[in-house]
Order: sequence, then structure tokens, then C-alpha cells
Amino acid sequence: MEKMPKWADVVLIPVISLLLATILSAIVILAIGEDPIEAVNLMVTGALGSTYGWGYTLYYATNFIFTGLAVAVAFHARLFNIGGEGQAMLGGLGVAMVCLYVDWPHWSIALIAAALGAALFGAAWAAIPAYLQAKRGSHIVITTIMFNFIAAAFLNYMLVNVMRPQGSQDPATARFPEAVHLPTFQSMFSSAENIVFRGAPANISFFVALLACVAVWALIWRTRLGYEIRAYGHSETGAVYAGISPVRITIVAMLISGALAGLMAINNVMGEAERLVLNSTEGAGFIGIAVALMGRSHPFGVFLAAILFGFLYQGGAELALWTSIPRELIVVIQALVILFTGALDNMVRMPLEKLFLALRKGSA
Repeated sequence: MEKMPKWADVVLIPVISLLLATILSAIVILAIGEDPIEAVNLMVTGALGSTYGWGYTLYYATNFIFTGLAVAVAFHARLFNIGGEGQAMLGGLGVAMVCLYVDWPHWSIALIAAALGAALFGAAWAAIPAYLQAKRGSHIVITTIMFNFIAAAFLNYMLVNVMRPQGSQDPATARFPEAVHLPTFQSMFSSAENIVFRGAPANISFFVALLACVAVWALIWRTRLGYEIRAYGHSETGAVYAGISPVRITIVAMLISGALAGLMAINNVMGEAERLVLNSTEGAGFIGIAVALMGRSHPFGVFLAAILFGFLYQGGAELALWTSIPRELIVVIQALVILFTGALDNMVRMPLEKLFLALRKGSA
């Protein structure tokens, strides 16, 4: 018998953890001499109070959905993929090659090709740590962290020495052709009388991210491969007894995880910057870890957590712009959310389990 209802594990625990993080964040804001209520109001208004704010919130959330799903798939196989940052960088390289070196007649065809290129490059970058874990016993956490730095160095070399336009001093590729520019929310939802999402970078990649959520849900809970991934994650011994190959599951799960992280590039590289630049991932690969933890590795939970972190990113930018509160404080708030949803999960979980157990005994 479960110690608490499923809804409590999926919804109640993250909500309580978020409230605790909010209370501590308010105390920190008070400690630096600012009004926490005013700060929250400014964040909400800046991130959700206009289509412009929503455009940025959803843009950031799109990145976090892809990287959160990447971490979640690996989690189900009991693998801790911390290499989403590097895999997203290499995904950007795949997007840039597809967009720059092939003449596409329409953005829709280019989007499909770029998504395939991003997924392929991301999966390829995850394949080596996966092989080392499966065949050589090298810990996936260590190898994926190391590969983040290798990816950054490799991308720097490619942008400076190979893909930089002649005469340019900027370590970036040339602008992508007009034909591969993705529709933005402004162009999709505005009319002649009403311009919405003006200047916001949100684009059609958001809907690709939603499709990725559905695809991951179907994979994990509606396919034989998903069952094998979950079985291996719950018990390696039991999985082996059932005829499931640990080597196969480790490599396949990491390939899927790397492909999802690489797909982030269709949003930030193809959709927003419209060229490949250094540091385009902006830490989204690491935020994906927090998103997966808070979303309990479920695609719907990942979606909600990604919206929350998108809100924190955009709201934090507004906070830093209009008050004396430094943007670094948003990093502190994110850290508190990660702390309570991850490291201190049992601090919330155990009292709730005792409460539901007592309620169950009382009603018996």
C-alpha cells in the first residue's frame, strides 16, 4: 500500500516545497532592505502581466522543457545526465550546419531538418558517456560534467576557426537565411489592429516542446521500451532477471536524453538568435535538472516546472531592471527551489506520509 496518494506526491509536495522556498526568499529580500511583496508583484507583472512578458517567459520555458525532459528520461533509467548543457551546445552546431549549408525552400521543412540535426548531434554527444558507463563502468555524472567543458571548447574552436564569416570579429556564425527564420508568436497571433508579443522571442518551437512532452509520456508509459527503462531504473537485478539488457537500456536512454537536450537549439539558435553564438545555452542544461526534479520526471510536471523557471528568469530580469535587487538573487531563489524540491525532499515528504498514514488509520 502506498504511504500517500499519488496526487500528493506529484502536486502537494512540490507546492509545499515551493512555498518554503518562497518564504526563505522573502526573508532574504527583507534582509537586503527591499519589500518582498513589492518584489513579487513586480516579478508577476513583468513576467505575466503582458504578452511581451509572457513571450519571454514561454521562450525560457521552451528551453527548460527540452532540457527537463532530457534529464527526466535519464532519471527513469536511474541515470543522472548532467551533460544537457554540452548536448544542447552541440545541438546548436547541428542546427547551424543544417540552416547554413542547405538551401531550404520553406521554414517548415528547415525546422524538421534542424530538429533532426539538433537531436542527432545531441545524441552523439551523449553516446560517449553512455558507452563509458555501460561498457567501462565510468560514472555517468563525472563523464557528462566533463563533456560539458569539452563541448564548450569544441564549439569555441568551431566558431572562431571554422564557421565565423570572413572579416567578422564576433565568434558566431553568419545569420541564417530568411527562408529558415521561424514564425514568432508576434507574427502568429497579431493582427493589423492588435499587435501582441511585440519584440518577444517566443516562437513556434514552444509547440514542438509540447509535442516532445506528449512523445516522452507515450514513450515512457505506453511502449515496451519505456517499460524496460522504468524497470531497469527501479531494479537493475530484477530487470536483468526479466531479460532486459543493462547495456542496451543505458545507451538507448542516454541517446534519447541527449537528443532531447539537443532539440533545445531549435528554440534559442534557430528561433531566437537566428545564428549560432557562444554561450547560447545560458545554463538551461543545468536548470533542466531542477525542472526534472520538481516535475517528478513526469512530462506534465516538467512542463509546469519549466513555466515556473521561465517566470523566475523573466521576472528576475524585470526585478533587476527596476529595483536595486541584483539579478543574482534570482539564482538564490532558484537554488532554494532546487534545495527544497531535491536535497530536502524528505523534509516535506516524511511528515506528509505520517499524516496520510494517520488519516488512513483514523478512517479505518
